[in-house]
Amino acid sequence: MAIDDNDAEPALGEYASPPCFMHELSPDYRPDAAPSDAWADVARWRKAERQRLIEERLAVDVDERKARSECIAARLDAAIGRISGRIVSAYWPFRGEPDLRNWSIKVIERGGRIALPVVIRKGWPLEFRIWAPGDPLERGVWNILVPSHGPSVQPDVVVAPVVGFDAANYRLGYGGGFFDRTLAAMTNQPLTVGVGFAGSRLRTIYPQPHDIPMSAIVTDE
Repeated sequence: MAIDDNDAEPALGEYASPPCFMHELSPDYRPDAAPSDAWADVARWRKAERQRLIEERLAVDVDERKARSECIAARLDAAIGRISGRIVSAYWPFRGEPDLRNWSIKVIERGGRIALPVVIRKGWPLEFRIWAPGDPLERGVWNILVPSHGPSVQPDVVVAPVVGFDAANYRLGYGGGFFDRTLAAMTNQPLTVGVGFAGSRLRTIYPQPHDIPMSAIVTDE
């Protein structure tokens, strides 16, 4: 279920070239190209879209971005449902992402617990550590604040920021594969909710076998 009121299918021309696509992205594309060649073209397309979407997000006025974040926070409650007694993985905002820190505090006030994702090592699944206001934080990978210590837990709900997303709830992230790798390793699958600004919607991200769709996408529209 995509929690997004903008259900109209955008015209293909609104987005960068699709990978049939291959002849546009790769001048030496051959119809009998190997799957690995196709993935290389998808990866190049994703890199370009990722850069474009991040630049557009950072260009939004700070006050407007704050207002959009508040809209997303208001809609998250409907997507998640009951909060009390559940562990919700949130995140510390990075590079213009929706800022849900106030919403996270309200989760704690309503009887939930907040965990923040921590990168342990490249190629490893994320670790989720419980966090509450006043707990010490330190700079982690990409200089993002993460809990300095605390119990590692498996969340009931994972709220993940998206760089881009599509109608099938696939998430375009930063390219490290951390969330997909983490979800694939979990024994009990959590509710996964992607959050992003409506302008980040793509016709498709051209999902690959390793990509895992989110349960829902929440935007500001």
